[in-house]
Parts: sequence; C-alpha cells; structure tokens
Amino acid sequence: MGRDAERRIRTYHEVSDPAGEDVLAQVGAQERRLAGRLERIGRIVAVASGKGGVGKSAVAANLAAALAQGGHRVGAADADLNGPSLARMLGAKGPLRVRQGGVEPATGAAGVRVVSMDLLLSASDAPVRWKGPAAGGFIWQSTLETGALREFLSDVAWGELDILLIDAPPGTDKLARLLELLPRLDTLVLVTTPSGMAGAVVARSVRLARETGAQEIGLVANMTAYRCPHCGVEEPLYAADGARALAEAAGLELWAEIPFEPALAAATDAGRPWILEAAGAVDGSPACRALQSLAGRLAGGMSGEGSG
Repeated sequence: MGRDAERRIRTYHEVSDPAGEDVLAQVGAQERRLAGRLERIGRIVAVASGKGGVGKSAVAANLAAALAQGGHRVGAADADLNGPSLARMLGAKGPLRVRQGGVEPATGAAGVRVVSMDLLLSASDAPVRWKGPAAGGFIWQSTLETGALREFLSDVAWGELDILLIDAPPGTDKLARLLELLPRLDTLVLVTTPSGMAGAVVARSVRLARETGAQEIGLVANMTAYRCPHCGVEEPLYAADGARALAEAAGLELWAEIPFEPALAAATDAGRPWILEAAGAVDGSPACRALQSLAGRLAGGMSGEGSG
C-alpha cells in the first residue's frame, strides 16, 4: 500500500523488484502502525483450524454477526488471501476505500467491519495471482503473501472495536505466520469436526499455538449431528467423536458442539449470516443455541469498550 503522504491500495504485481524496496523500513513502519491500531481493540480472536472443510469461515461469520447484533463493535479480517470467503458470507461489498488514516473496512451484516481479499478482486471468480520471477515461485510467494497479510492488518483503519475476529487460512504453516505477525492474540478458537482425521490435523495446530505462547485456546466441534426435519430424531454424522477425543488428549475445553444445519450453509452462502435469522425463531435450534453460547463466551472476555 502507498506511503503515508499519498495512501492508496497498491496491487502486488506493481512490486516488480522487491529487492529494490526498503523492505526493513517498511516492515518496521507497518509493525508500529499495527501495534497502534490494535491498542484500540479490546479483544483479538483468531478462528482457525489447520484443516480445510470444517466450516471454520461459516463459524467465524456467524460469530461476528451474533456479537455485532448483541451491541458489540466488531471487526472481521479474512486472513485467507488465496481462498477468501468472509466478505461474501457477511454480505460486505467492495471496493475498499482509502482515506488519510488508512483503508476503510467495508460494512457487512449487523454492521460488522470487514476486510477481505475478496473486496480487492475484479470479479467474484477472479483468482488471486502473485506475480514474481518466472522460476522459484515457491520461494518468493510466501514472502509476498506475508507482506500482504501484514498490510491487511497494519493499514486498515479499524477504529475502536470491542473485538476483532481473524479468520485464519487452513494449514499450520499459515497459522504460524499469523501468530508471528500479531503482537498479541487474546483467544484462539480452533474449529474441527468429529472426524478422527480432522482432529489429528487440528492437534498439530494446538501444539503450534502452545509453542508460540497462545494464552487461551478453545475447541469447537462443528457439524456434530443431523436432526431429521420430519421426525426430529438426531443422529451423529460421524461414527467416532474425534473432537471430544482431541479435547481430552490435548487438555482443552470443548467450548461448543454445533450440529449440522442446512439452513446455516444456505443463508451464509447467500451473504446473510444464519444466526441473525435463527435467533428470532421461537424454538431456537440447537445449532443456533450453540453459536449464541459461543458468542456469549467470547463477549464475556471483553470489557465492552476498546482500550484506546
């Protein structure tokens, strides 16, 4: 992104010669901006997994909407640069605007402030391309991605927030990169399914988080069971309960068990977080109650005001 004198969103193919940039000075300035912005945020929560396909982004989107509906000032940052989805799930529209103080987040459902690579793409099906030397792409791509993520966090004018939710990309290496960039992380929510294989992959994220000094880690089991809409009988979706086994083996508390809910996927895919619709229902489905309880737990750790 541009320098303070003339701020603008710079596409990364414009960095034709990364070695010619004053990289260390830029990184230092970004780190100082990031620390300053985060001082105005009461609580920083990363929603992660390490395993794709567990519904992590849908959980993050519905948590953000539930917290905002409850009167909290909420920001949502999509750290999945190559497979962004959070903006669409929250119904946030681009393009992003750049003001004197930084990039202005888009506004999503319930007033959630959203930043996502989705909002920088020219079309909904446009892939994210990282331009660099013709050879050795695996070497420089990680550097460019890390720089982009650092800019996402440091150059966005979040303002005062009660809570910032960061939707982390799948992969323990991506989680490690995020944890290194953040000067602080208050809570890490790890999402898994009851699948034993998913639990084994998420266990690596648990160990990584502990090795990096994460203070508070909670486990969320998603898509645990399915309730028949005709007879009301609820059956588990997996033969074994890998999520509970992981919680016991890792010494973690299982913060929520969210049953599979077809309406949640349909509404969230349409940019209308399902929790906003389900919360008004008289019966209050088990999935809705689980998400509301999880949002309440996160809200309980906030002071109610940004710290700045």
